[in-house]
Amino acid sequence: MRYSTLIQGGTVYTSTETAKADIALSGEKIVAIAPHLPSENTRVIDARGLLVIPGGIDVHVHCEIPFCGTVSADGFESATRAAARGGVTTLIDFANQGGLPRLMDGVEARIRQAEDKVCVDYSLHSSVSNYKKLKDPAREFRRLTDFGIPTHKMYMIYEKEGWQSDDADIFAGLSETREMGGTIMVHAESERVMNLLIDRYRREKKRWGAYAHVLSRPNFIEEEAVQRVIKWAEATRGHLYIVHLSTGGGADLIHQAQHRGINVHAETCPHYLLLTDDVFKDRKRGHWYATCPQIKKKADQVRLWKGLERGDISVVSTDTCTFTTRQKDRWNGDFTKIPYGLPGVETMIPAVYTFGVKKGRFSVNHMVSLVATNPAKMMGLYPRKGTIAVGSDADLALIDPSHVRTIDFKDMSTHCDWSPYQGLRMGGFPKYTFSRGRMVVDQGRFIGRRGWGRFIPREPWGWKKLNDGKGPRLFSSGR
Repeated sequence: MRYSTLIQGGTVYTSTETAKADIALSGEKIVAIAPHLPSENTRVIDARGLLVIPGGIDVHVHCEIPFCGTVSADGFESATRAAARGGVTTLIDFANQGGLPRLMDGVEARIRQAEDKVCVDYSLHSSVSNYKKLKDPAREFRRLTDFGIPTHKMYMIYEKEGWQSDDADIFAGLSETREMGGTIMVHAESERVMNLLIDRYRREKKRWGAYAHVLSRPNFIEEEAVQRVIKWAEATRGHLYIVHLSTGGGADLIHQAQHRGINVHAETCPHYLLLTDDVFKDRKRGHWYATCPQIKKKADQVRLWKGLERGDISVVSTDTCTFTTRQKDRWNGDFTKIPYGLPGVETMIPAVYTFGVKKGRFSVNHMVSLVATNPAKMMGLYPRKGTIAVGSDADLALIDPSHVRTIDFKDMSTHCDWSPYQGLRMGGFPKYTFSRGRMVVDQGRFIGRRGWGRFIPREPWGWKKLNDGKGPRLFSSGR
């Protein structure tokens, strides 16, 4: 067989296997994997000394999202370009219902917004912002599932913005999606108590500055909401996925629920793993770090790493939502007016590699499970994506383990004039990135093109593959 590209001599990692191997690409697919493959009449990429991993999948990003009177700075083009430079080859964004009676209307509008801009592949979750306005929720969920969107986000907060789903909405959503293999993704914070505390500290905003963001959202704000929504998952037997888990207590609740057989999974994000709420004490720049939920304490950081190590937390995502310093500075000293969000997709894999693998917390294989295989399985993309196997999409990141760089926002592809990780030393950036067989990063430089990415429909029941031990093997063909 003639190959379009041969990746030769690298150390290939899946979530379960490691091998020195060549990988042959033809068109958009992986067509052979073997210790030695013929290289005549084909483009050869010398991967000796490199780690070859599946392209990462960031299941939680927000491109061009309106918030706090502004719009996030990274659009679909800049976000997917940044993703490629960080070894991420698939993003999953959100299609907001926007008060419409049909969830599909929001999806179609979001696809129109993204098409011809994306540089790597993408998919969408539906974002249910007004459940009660849906004329026939079960029909809406079924229609989206058939279209390739089996995952639906519901917010326990943002009542004033009109995005909130109350307990009955979430209970109904879990019930209605259960039989169709859907997932209800929940932003878990207890809004009424949180708002009481926000009002309290807003009156003292000059005293506390951006640190009032911390004081108004103590850990129990997330933990109580996680506990409550786990109960609804237990009662309905629906599949619950907690987004951007930030507290150690929340991780304990997930662990306990899983051991009781409740169908719940969770993700966390690099900013919760690398930063603490001390950042908010900086009177000049603390407000730049405002996220929702906010960055917590060292003890939470330690517990979240432990959760990733032992499997309580299945996925690392970024919740990328980029705002420039100018946008952040519009707060004018009122912490309730800070646009929440951080850039992150470009540094997701480097953060997990540097502070997970290189710190000895877990292996490269386990890292692959957290940033590629588990996300692919959970979200219904596996084995098309999230692994290295014959027949899978040729989405690959080739990492030079000896290369380390100092994070500087000036070197990033994101449209952001600062980085929450400024000055940190990180390895794990790809030397080469392939998206469906096309090289989009060469020697760390983006060489892809706008419009290359495609909308990728997904399958329901994805989470059932997480622990079934089944799937393609590295040398399933081409020995």
